[in-house]
Amino acid sequence: MIYNGNAEAFKKFREISVLDIQPLRIGQVEDTEAATGMTVLISDEGMRAGLDVRGGGPASRDSQMLNPLMSMQKIHAVVLSGGSAFGLGAGNGVMQYLEEHDIGFDTGVAKVPLVVQSDIYDLTVGSAAVRPDSKMGYAAAKAAFETPNYKDGNYGAGCGASVGKIGGMETAMKTGVGSYAIQIGELQIGAIVVLNALGDIYDWKSGAQVAGLLSEDKTELRSTLAKMSGSIEAVENKFTGNTTIAAVITNGHFDKAQLCKIAGVAHNGYARAINPVHTSADGDSIYALSVGEVNADQDLVAALGAEVLSEAILRAVTSADSAYGLPSASELGFVEKSN
Repeated sequence: MIYNGNAEAFKKFREISVLDIQPLRIGQVEDTEAATGMTVLISDEGMRAGLDVRGGGPASRDSQMLNPLMSMQKIHAVVLSGGSAFGLGAGNGVMQYLEEHDIGFDTGVAKVPLVVQSDIYDLTVGSAAVRPDSKMGYAAAKAAFETPNYKDGNYGAGCGASVGKIGGMETAMKTGVGSYAIQIGELQIGAIVVLNALGDIYDWKSGAQVAGLLSEDKTELRSTLAKMSGSIEAVENKFTGNTTIAAVITNGHFDKAQLCKIAGVAHNGYARAINPVHTSADGDSIYALSVGEVNADQDLVAALGAEVLSEAILRAVTSADSAYGLPSASELGFVEKSN
């Protein structure tokens, strides 16, 4: 049991795979040479969705569609991708695949797949000239339908993910994509996160730092906040190669306004595990997705969503492998390797 709260309450929960939350299809594609990739979450019949953005530098597609004042009540896919704003074209390939399979909002003359997207900045890890594109988007959607291949670690959008970048890539660490999910009765709640923060990462249960800014000899962890505190003068560019993006998924039935609130509360999960977080140099964003019809309490799901997200962040650290000259926490002995 991972939780540090009331032991009796949490005896009711059991860990499941995020893949157990149905109906949801997840596909991943990565270019390991260029150090970039994408992860796509698809619902054939559509899913209710909300979004909360707290970072100052998001790269996103059709975010306004998830505003509760907008008319669309369901979307068909969420794309989590690398490539920064250059990677937003990957959603076109997802749309193409879905249209070919007759999935989308029926306008009378065509079915329009509704696809939202958020991207991390990974251009400094591998090749800055190679980014997820429509071809990769098509391949990821095809994988979701034909060969579901979600895994934690250096896969999909986590291929080029890293943390602890206040001092540049020389003292940064490799992370990836991570997931965690629980079930209580019929209710399922899970999270998938692409961990690419400016700040440091903490085990939300013990408070111990597990990843982030490295010492010059890359043997110990330092505090990003302490380094930032070395001067109070304004910094023009805080090395803007950041952004942590996530989706909290539940089979509970919620509308778009409720899901926007759940996404907002889920940012507490970021705050427990990442410090500093929500900076002007991050584009931190969280989607909340309702893919089922279970009658559940909104506040319970929101609170648990924050907790599963904190654990998913930790899994993104423990499942990552060293790559592209960036050491992983498990290689350095800061954590035990998962997966």
